[in-house]
Amino acid sequence: MPTVQTNGIETYYEERGEGRPVVFVHAALVDHAMWDEQVAALEDDYRTVVYDVRGHGRTGGSPLAEYSTTLYAADLRALVEALELDRPVLCGLSLGGLIAQTYAATYPDEIAGLVLADTFTPPILTRGEWFLRRVVLNALIPPVRLLGLERVEKANVWLTERFFGGAGGDYEKVEALRAAGPTVTTDEFVKIVRSMTRFHDVTVDLTAISVPTLVVYGEKELPFVTQHAARLAAHLARVDVVEIPGAGHASNLDDPETFTGALRAFLDWIAPVGDGEDVNPETGSRRPSSV
Repeated sequence: MPTVQTNGIETYYEERGEGRPVVFVHAALVDHAMWDEQVAALEDDYRTVVYDVRGHGRTGGSPLAEYSTTLYAADLRALVEALELDRPVLCGLSLGGLIAQTYAATYPDEIAGLVLADTFTPPILTRGEWFLRRVVLNALIPPVRLLGLERVEKANVWLTERFFGGAGGDYEKVEALRAAGPTVTTDEFVKIVRSMTRFHDVTVDLTAISVPTLVVYGEKELPFVTQHAARLAAHLARVDVVEIPGAGHASNLDDPETFTGALRAFLDWIAPVGDGEDVNPETGSRRPSSV
């Protein structure tokens, strides 16, 4: 089982292929396997790296009392250094997107590109966001301690679908991922959820991110996540936004073909990195119309 020492923990990772390194950062409460279809499609042309974030999968938990995206980004930095990845492209979804943007703002000169999928940003919370992120997510903790994660999450998905039809996407795929990998413990669940509810306290200077960025979200995403896609587009210097038709929160699972097509078009354009114009001066390739 491939692991590497990163920031005081043994991080599980897998890498395939050669070329420009692309590091995938998974969503909360699943593991690296959520990126299987993207890795399979890209490994012939890129050096793909997936890993299990602290508290998840084969990396597992740690004795720290609390987690934050700053901690996760430090873990990722240690992984990048240990694997000697030269200016990778980071691709993160949901929690993975929080980690990726924190990393990108902290080490802006150490990445070649950034993909932020189905995620949000840390500025001021709207009233609706405050309710969903600070009240609803925190309210899940007591019942999870009492009834277990699986039961509570199914109930939460059912409720979400009643109010925001389609936001949960193809939940059967998420369940299959959970069944195939190690279970997140209750204590780790608490730390993971709290790291997300406190993201607005983290300083992420989006203006520091100058590399080409692709923002992706599902057509049926939660409204506040869709609003954050627009916020990212307004604050990032070189950004494109892609909506995945019919997809919910895990757009790479709901419509892997469309998601991967947009990702490949983006990667093919920036490898090697151009100057942000329609034609990459280093390759002569034209910026793809799908991005």
